[in-house]
Amino acid sequence: MKIKEFSFDLPPHLIAQTPADKRGEDRLLVLNRSDGSVIDEQMHNFASYLDEGSVVVVNNSKVRKARVYATSDTGSMVEFLFLEENLDNTWQCMVTKAKRQKVGKHYTFSDEEGSYIQKAWITEIGDDGTRTVAFETPLDEEFFRRLGHVPLPPYIKREDSFADEKRYQTIYAEKEGSVAAPTAGLHFTEEILSSIQEKGCTIVPITLHVGPGTFLPVRTEHLDDHTMHYERYNISEEAAKLITQAHKEGRKVVATGTTSVRTLESAFNSETGCLESGEGRTNLFIRPEYQWKVVDQLLTNFHTPESTLLVLVSTFAGKQLIDSAYRHAVDKEYRFFSYGDAMFIR
Repeated sequence: MKIKEFSFDLPPHLIAQTPADKRGEDRLLVLNRSDGSVIDEQMHNFASYLDEGSVVVVNNSKVRKARVYATSDTGSMVEFLFLEENLDNTWQCMVTKAKRQKVGKHYTFSDEEGSYIQKAWITEIGDDGTRTVAFETPLDEEFFRRLGHVPLPPYIKREDSFADEKRYQTIYAEKEGSVAAPTAGLHFTEEILSSIQEKGCTIVPITLHVGPGTFLPVRTEHLDDHTMHYERYNISEEAAKLITQAHKEGRKVVATGTTSVRTLESAFNSETGCLESGEGRTNLFIRPEYQWKVVDQLLTNFHTPESTLLVLVSTFAGKQLIDSAYRHAVDKEYRFFSYGDAMFIR
């Protein structure tokens, strides 16, 4: 299939630039795969659509303030997006003005007062355009806390604010390492989580550190020619046991967001019928004809046209159903993308 088949018209005013005034006060579109029906709901009623005994899998990765500015040795300002630390304490980064950022070029990262300074230089340019950046001393999280900005996606046309430090983060975020939020989880409040448990469901955390592939455009014409970036995940023994048990007993496995989907589908062993615990890396691209292993239901946001995320949900629910649901969402003026409303596919 061609990526152009996953395009749709979206009025710009439906792209959410800010979150809802209060977390959890978002709309919820419920899509039933059995009959294609849609229900216009509110997120605070999410638990009422769950089956008793379901396991609701959430991604507890925490968004790092990974967008950091530096001054180059020629005096220009360059933006770095820190993706992942390498074993030798260098970092893989995406950079602005990329053609000018060459091997050997030096940079200074500093706070406004000049009391905190880090010197760095580019050692390598990857095939994917990322830069390997070395530092005089290894970085720690203090570097990002002092100098970093919340890495809001490019379709949010404003600078990050202090409010984004909390709102562009799930309330259960724990493991630092993502460059984008697992946005379906942004809708959850303590009250909604409690209502899920009161329904007789179990909330199970796993970790996938979201990489740039979540918002990078597909640049190939055919889906089969697109390669996803690798992302790191970790599943505890307890989480693997709970999810495997639910799957074997025929209880619903509900994924919160596409990041949870890709983790579960990557780590599930079809031969043993078990979800495997431990650390791993995945570049799984779920597209039409994919054979689903473990995910039964999906809570997700509304995704960008011609994106791998839209391809994933179209594969899960069927392209015709998603096309119809998205037309309904546009007609009813749901808010789209990271800070937008939610969809529950059941």
